[in-house]
Amino acid sequence: MPDNNGFDNEKYLIEQSHEILNRVQRFNDKLYLEFGGKIMFDYHASRVLPGFDPNVKMRLLQKLKDKIDVILCIYAGDIERKKVRADFGITYDADALKSIDDFKEWDIDITAVVITRFTNQPSAKAFKNKLERRGVKVYTHNFTKGYPTDIDLIVSDEGYGSNDYIQTTKPIVIVTGPGPGSGKLATCLGQLYHDYKRGIKAGYAKFETFPIWNLPLSKKVNIAYEAATVDLKDVNLIDSHHLEAYNETTVNYNRDIKAFPLLKKIIEKITGEESFYKSPTDMGVNRAGFGIIDDNVVQEASHQEIIRRFFRCAVEYAMGFVDKDILERSELIMKKIDGKPEDRKVVIPSRKAAEEAKLHGKGNEGIFCGAALELKGGTIITGKNSPLMHAGSSL
Repeated sequence: MPDNNGFDNEKYLIEQSHEILNRVQRFNDKLYLEFGGKIMFDYHASRVLPGFDPNVKMRLLQKLKDKIDVILCIYAGDIERKKVRADFGITYDADALKSIDDFKEWDIDITAVVITRFTNQPSAKAFKNKLERRGVKVYTHNFTKGYPTDIDLIVSDEGYGSNDYIQTTKPIVIVTGPGPGSGKLATCLGQLYHDYKRGIKAGYAKFETFPIWNLPLSKKVNIAYEAATVDLKDVNLIDSHHLEAYNETTVNYNRDIKAFPLLKKIIEKITGEESFYKSPTDMGVNRAGFGIIDDNVVQEASHQEIIRRFFRCAVEYAMGFVDKDILERSELIMKKIDGKPEDRKVVIPSRKAAEEAKLHGKGNEGIFCGAALELKGGTIITGKNSPLMHAGSSL
């Protein structure tokens, strides 16, 4: 368990706020900033970047709060299916309500909630009513006609123009959501369309912490992103668009690289001019790589996280949440870094605890389990299951 920090939050905050303010100036003081990943409670980042404050992105927004509006997107189908956030074990609609409260605790108000791909689903309508009765402004957006093949229809009054314009007043509009597929990008592009119709030459950018674009593919902190998104089958790649445009090697993930040509064409259709962006890396504003102060600490923490993700995936497979191919992919990612389960210091002690339980007739109904916990000073304590307690509880 590393005690050393590998990441400097204050350095990161200075770098990140400067980059965002520079980008908004480039687009005439109106920027739609799509936030990928978690704004709050980013424990993946804090595990792979020791020293990273899980709420540092919220500190960033608080620093910019006089310049930002916040739009929260949620896909109507996720409300209807009662989709659950794996990290908190709550449904996406409950998470949206939690986010509104969390933002308020940081003295930031949610400007509006957008229910995307809305087709009058009963649960989505009930959620809309609940929000409106709490005084939250709610918009409903339909699926974009023509997407993804007919750009002329997408960028028209029947496409982006068919959805209501979301009123904002600040130069930076943060567009966030509880998970992937929430409709953040479509909301940003729809707003761009409406703004250009009004003579406002706004811009779009993306805030995505991982993969870290200015670190090599082989860095474990980037491979840990693949381990974290194993169910989405995300793969880190060299950004071929960036390499072609600038002869510079940067890292991005497969979905953004694949989507870029279409996104570039849509933006050029909206603006009527050549895109400012030559690559998906260009679109990003992430400066996390510049906050790293000890690469060795970060790489070791990332090594441990990749193995932890393998264990987590094995649990989810045993519980029936993921298929075998996902577990196999997780194991391959672990092997890519020459990692093995025993690289985590608690694995062998926990196995020994289970063996001792069996040897001494402990356990419960013929089941013998061991657990181990590494304390901050490096001491490892172990526990065994019994008729009274699970192994983890006995710690």
